[in-house]
Amino acid sequence: MEQVRPSDRRSLAIVLAAGEGTRMKSRRPKVLHEVAGRSMLGHVLAAAAALDEIAVVIGAGKDDVAAEARRQRPDAEIFVQEKQLGTAHAVLAARESFATGIGDIVVLFADTPLVRAETIAALRGGLAEGAAVAVLAFEAADPHGYGRILCDADGHPVAIREEKDASEAERAGRLCNAGLMAIAGARAAELLDGIDAENAQKEYYLTDVVARAARAGLGTRLVLAAEEEVLGVNDRTQLARAESVAQERLRRAAMLGGATLIAPQTVFLSYDSRIGRDVTIEPGVVIGRGVEIADGATIHAYSHLEGASVGERASVGPYGRLRPGARLGAEAKVGNFVEIKGADIGEGAKVNHLTYIGDASIGAHSNIGAGVITCNYDGFFKYRTIIGENAFVGSNSALVAPVAIGDGAYIGSGSVVTKDVAADALAVARGRQVEKEGWAASFRRIQKAKKSGA
Repeated sequence: MEQVRPSDRRSLAIVLAAGEGTRMKSRRPKVLHEVAGRSMLGHVLAAAAALDEIAVVIGAGKDDVAAEARRQRPDAEIFVQEKQLGTAHAVLAARESFATGIGDIVVLFADTPLVRAETIAALRGGLAEGAAVAVLAFEAADPHGYGRILCDADGHPVAIREEKDASEAERAGRLCNAGLMAIAGARAAELLDGIDAENAQKEYYLTDVVARAARAGLGTRLVLAAEEEVLGVNDRTQLARAESVAQERLRRAAMLGGATLIAPQTVFLSYDSRIGRDVTIEPGVVIGRGVEIADGATIHAYSHLEGASVGERASVGPYGRLRPGARLGAEAKVGNFVEIKGADIGEGAKVNHLTYIGDASIGAHSNIGAGVITCNYDGFFKYRTIIGENAFVGSNSALVAPVAIGDGAYIGSGSVVTKDVAADALAVARGRQVEKEGWAASFRRIQKAKKSGA
């Protein structure tokens, strides 16, 4: 008989996100804590993107978890586990989602954010071979605390024993349960309904479906993963470990994609960072969500970027800050201690140092001097500054928006510009310099006399 491929069967991911997460010691639900700029729940939903349907099981009153699930996957069905009675009980809370027509069910955990799409596909592959249950396992360096997987002579799982219920001989094994599993949809109800709570925790264990399937001769399969991929996050130390693994993956992908990271361990990326070829990133750089860096750009040391785009061969920093809405054209330069927010910096334009540009457009090849600021906020509303091409804004100038400076215009240093400036004009908006000869010497004599009491 011709084997049915996983892609030919309707598939469902059931994501368990109802845990209390008390060890996180946080008012925020555990699964909403972020790894590389995305919630743990978001990572798991992304890994399951290839599956046809998504069901997310949440705890009672966790509307914020439901909202995040729908933000990440608008078609997700939400089910509520009213009481925490174990993992099998949680899956059955979503029974309606697999009542009919589902070929493969993959059970995932929202606090296991490093799982890969390829691993989920491998679990489905076990079902495609005819098994009723496929189990994800790993070889633990230290198996303490994990459930142990027991296999038959052919290497197929026959049971999963929680450590509290395991014998001394079973605890000696290092093949551990990762929690994730795939269940044939046609067998799911009968396997799950027969589970009881006869164990040390008095809970309904999802892991019991393995023994039930093996006893019924339905077939089981084992899929191995690296221990770091199946890291579960229960506290802040494990969250930090997950962040470390995610960052290593992102750095490696960036370098294999053609970017140079001079000190990779000091660079922090986001899950959605887009970094082109021949990009150079110096030490201490932090790249938040929504950043795109085009080919040949350089991000100098200790710069921070978020929600920004950097054009080809552009340069940022050192100590540059690009906030959301910052867009740098090709060969633009943003120098040290410059902050850009909601602004377009044109091709070849230079904003070299000690400057704030917010809610502005700067034309190609313009030069913005040191200490320039765009005064874009009056305490109630924000306004835009428009600077044309080839303009020159002298150091220590303040541009009070809304204001426009024409192509080729010059702004004298120290000016406070409140009115539009025509193209090719010179604008100087400062008090006239007055010099009083000998004033300083006279002032000092008077002050010294006062101090001495003369």
